[in-house]
Amino acid sequence: MKTLYIVVGSIIVFFIIAQFFIHRSSTKIEMYPYTLTTVVGDIEIRNYQARLFTNVPLSNQGYKQNASKGFSKLGGYIFGANQRNEKIAMTSPVSMSLGEDPSMQFMVPAAISKDELPKPNQADITFKQESEKSMAVITFSGWASDATIKEHKDALIAVLKANGIQHSNQFYCFGYNPPYDLFFRKNEIAVEL
Repeated sequence: MKTLYIVVGSIIVFFIIAQFFIHRSSTKIEMYPYTLTTVVGDIEIRNYQARLFTNVPLSNQGYKQNASKGFSKLGGYIFGANQRNEKIAMTSPVSMSLGEDPSMQFMVPAAISKDELPKPNQADITFKQESEKSMAVITFSGWASDATIKEHKDALIAVLKANGIQHSNQFYCFGYNPPYDLFFRKNEIAVEL
């Protein structure tokens, strides 16, 4: 029995250490650059820089299915499923637009121009230049789901309404962690102002 406790304890310690290193490595990738301008209650108003994104349209099948499908396609592209079999560095966050025409976007690293990107193997992957924009953002931890997205979207709207801040109807869910990062998960709901 003592041996079993030692084995189980060792596995738990290894798992916790692995999670720490997974989280640490996921915070060292290039991030979507912004400047924080204002904090209002639980939300931040941020000015995001203009950037280039890879984009894939999604259907309205709910967050979990859309996230899986979008990540599979865009992840495949940056991990080498393109006409040059070229790998492109991962960036953060993974962005999913919400609403009637959802899509998923990966930011292209700043050092790569549109002309330098390899052609995708899948025709529905496109490149989209996003202009500089101001967004209101609310952060939450744990796993994103349709329920948590709705909860935080409603909270974001309530704070904006209470403070007389006008917003568009273009909402996004930002995810910062790989699926195997279990303890330190960070998500955000953002809306263009």
